[in-house]
Amino acid sequence: MEIRSLGFRTDIALLQRTGSEVEDLGSHLVVRTPANPTYFWGNFLLLGRPPFPGGEREVVGAFRTEFPDARHVSIGIDTTDDPGDLQAWRDAGLLVDVATVLTAERLVQPLAPLAQVELRALESDEDWEQRAALSLALSPGNRDESHLAFARARNDQERALVAAGDGARFGGFVDGTLVSTAGIFRVEPGLARFQTVETHPDHRRQGIGASVVHAAGAHAVEALGARSLVIVAETEGEAIRIYRRLGFEDHQRQVMLELRPPEWADA
Repeated sequence: MEIRSLGFRTDIALLQRTGSEVEDLGSHLVVRTPANPTYFWGNFLLLGRPPFPGGEREVVGAFRTEFPDARHVSIGIDTTDDPGDLQAWRDAGLLVDVATVLTAERLVQPLAPLAQVELRALESDEDWEQRAALSLALSPGNRDESHLAFARARNDQERALVAAGDGARFGGFVDGTLVSTAGIFRVEPGLARFQTVETHPDHRRQGIGASVVHAAGAHAVEALGARSLVIVAETEGEAIRIYRRLGFEDHQRQVMLELRPPEWADA
C-alpha cells in the first residue's frame, strides 16, 4: 500500500527504522512496536481509504483481532484533505482527531524567550530521563510506572536515531530543568520530521517552545541537510499558531481515531 499522507509516511518510516514492524495487507497496514506495546501510534491500523458506511465497528473489531492484548484502539485513515463526516467513528466510541500537517523550508527566528533558557540537544542519560519525567508530568490521568515505562521505551527509539546520526532531540532548560522539548529526525535525504513537541504548562506562552522548535529546525537544515521540514499539530490548538509564526504552512490533513484506556481520560 502506497501511503499518500505525508504525516503517516514520515511517522511510519521513523518507526520502521527503530524496530517497528509494518505488515501490508493491501487495504490497510498493521504497524506494531513490540518493544513498546502501549505506544498508541506505534501500534495501529492505517486504512488505505475510509470503510464503507457502517463498517466502522468492523474496523475496530479488526484492530482488536490484530492487537488482542491492547487496551487502546488507534486507527488512521490515509487521506490528504478534508475527510468528510466522521460522526460514525464517534458513534463507534472513538475520539476523532483531524490534525494538520505543516511544512517549511526553513524557520523564522522567534522572539527571545521571556525566561533565561539554555537551548541544546539532549545528550546524557539524565537529560533523557528528564524528558521521560516531562512526558509523565503532561499526562495527569496516567501518573504511574506504566506511563514512565512507555516514555523510556520511546526515548530508546529516538536515541537509536540519534546514535545513527539521523537527528536530535532539543530541549529548553531553565535552571537545569527540562521544560520544553522537540525531536527532529531525517526521514530521507532532504526531508526531516519533527516528533513530539512538549512544553510544561508552567512554562508556556513564554516563547520557550518556539525557540526549541526553531533550534531543532536549524539543526535539521544545517546538520541533516533538510530542505523540507514536516510537523503535525492539532488543527484548532495553540501550538499550530506558533508553528505558523515560525514559517510553517498548512499542507495536508491527518486523520487519527482513538479509544484510550480509562486512566488516559484526562490526558
